[in-house]
Amino acid sequence: MTAQVSSSPTPDVAPLQDTILAEVRNHIGHLTLNRPSGLNAINLQMVRSLQQHLDNWATDPQIKAVVLRGAGEKAFCAGGDIRSLYDSYQNKDTLHSVFFEEEYALDLTLHRYPKPVVALMDGFVLGGGMGLVQGADLRLVTERSKLAMPEVAIGYFPDVGGSYFLTRTPGQLGTYLGVSGVQIRAADALYCGLADGYLESSKLAELDQCLNALAWQTSPIDDLTALVARFAVAALPDPPLARLRPLIDSVFSQDDLPRIVAHLRAVIAPETRDWAIETADLLQTRSPLAMAVTLEMLRRGRELPLEQCFALELHLDRQWFDRGDLMEGVRALIIDKDKTPHWNPPTLDALDANHVASFFTEFNAKGA
Repeated sequence: MTAQVSSSPTPDVAPLQDTILAEVRNHIGHLTLNRPSGLNAINLQMVRSLQQHLDNWATDPQIKAVVLRGAGEKAFCAGGDIRSLYDSYQNKDTLHSVFFEEEYALDLTLHRYPKPVVALMDGFVLGGGMGLVQGADLRLVTERSKLAMPEVAIGYFPDVGGSYFLTRTPGQLGTYLGVSGVQIRAADALYCGLADGYLESSKLAELDQCLNALAWQTSPIDDLTALVARFAVAALPDPPLARLRPLIDSVFSQDDLPRIVAHLRAVIAPETRDWAIETADLLQTRSPLAMAVTLEMLRRGRELPLEQCFALELHLDRQWFDRGDLMEGVRALIIDKDKTPHWNPPTLDALDANHVASFFTEFNAKGA
């Protein structure tokens, strides 16, 4: 999920247009998220359509690989259609709970898919979009790519496998990305291990043509890797996060959020002082509860296998609409748009460690 989503309600009925376009060309199944006006925000119908096509192609001997892309030039996918989930909860419906269960199952399918998956991560790749691409074998970014798990901005936590793929980044980079919700560009995505290759967006059409003409000679993944290598740009500017990495590792390894913010405000080195203050200021606009639960979730996720990371996130989801800050965040940023969420608690200093821990207690009791 994410903060950057469509604000239009999406009822659980048949869509008026094909929100997932599927076609097969040269033994490749192409799946296109087709809601460009809503930055390809994903809803339940789209989740089910993607799952159905992937299930069918997994056992089809004529399909050698799958390509995922988003329609338009602005976004691969800007996350889940949070407005529909907000409306579902307000109306005491079940869409919001069903959505997460099926979305996570889809993301797990992509992580475990028996055939190579290529993700064209052009434009925004936020929240639920990250959940779709991080299970792919070849994750390709462009100069237009903007990646983030920005859920804390709306009082939520980075789900869709974030407790797994964020914690597999170098050092504390994933903790920084999950707790702050900041966006990164192509060079940083490669540096973090959240992307595998870079090509110019102007080359995407040519890549598509080459996929149509690809002569399958060795294994599908080897053939695809060799093709992508012909388009990849090897030399990119130095990733900004590389310069900040020692400070990030030091700050975001602190025990809790108040200590993280205190360490940021204590930075005096002139080359990192501005970044540290900006980051501290940003954290103090986010939901304290969401950040604290995110920090604990990521630290647990570092030790969990993929399936248990999804189970942990679903465990949190089942409590979050009642106990978390999501509904207030959506109200303030998407419904009323007053941009003044009233977080509970309102400040980091008011956080209750026992309350944060209570979100995880029953998950521990399950022996996960």
